[in-house]
Amino acid sequence: MLIVLPPSEGKTAPAGGAPVDLGALAYADELTAKRERVLAALVRTSGGKQRGRALKALGLSAGQAGELERNAALETAPAAPAAEVYTGVLYERLRLPELPAEARERVLIASALWGVVAPDDRIPAYRLSISAKLPRIGGLAAYWRPALAKALPDDGLVVDLRSGGYAAAWTPKRAPVVSVRGFTPEGKVISHFVKAIRGDVARALLLADEPPRTAEHVAEIAAAAGHDVTLDGSSVDVVSRPRG
Repeated sequence: MLIVLPPSEGKTAPAGGAPVDLGALAYADELTAKRERVLAALVRTSGGKQRGRALKALGLSAGQAGELERNAALETAPAAPAAEVYTGVLYERLRLPELPAEARERVLIASALWGVVAPDDRIPAYRLSISAKLPRIGGLAAYWRPALAKALPDDGLVVDLRSGGYAAAWTPKRAPVVSVRGFTPEGKVISHFVKAIRGDVARALLLADEPPRTAEHVAEIAAAAGHDVTLDGSSVDVVSRPRG
């Protein structure tokens, strides 16, 4: 089983340490050149004089201009394990740094900047969404798609917890894919609930005695963890419950 997570918009900036080493990230042989190009474009765009143009390219508001300074310094900024840098509701519920090393090895995190990273890969905090349009790079999902198709595994069960934009960057051709959808008890789809449910389900799957091999097994593990679950084809639908 491989669990593919979305990145988080919010990130915790490392307090110190060496900068990112692109050659030490997951799939370095296949992805380093692509990462170098996006990183250089992001640093150049964020540090340029055309701040308004940079904000527009990155989909940021004037109140988020501080993100440009952070991006401009990425090549020398301190790095820390991705499991600690990514924050937000899903990651708060998953508690990825607490999981055993063998469980973390079954996780990849999608990224508009890095393509994908493993939880233990050391990265700086950055701001770049998959919908951004960098000069001479264009759409990031299309940019990453060929390289990720060659680099990433295409066998065994894939539990895909990404949003549509990140999912567009890589879809396995042969491996079975299971999605997890979340609903409130009233049947509403609300981002906060969906992220919380996906974090809870991912944690249950990673701590299971045996990694799931089918959508049915994913649903069984989620149900055993206390969730209200139904299976709709390859989609595991979960109703959020208040935490006790």
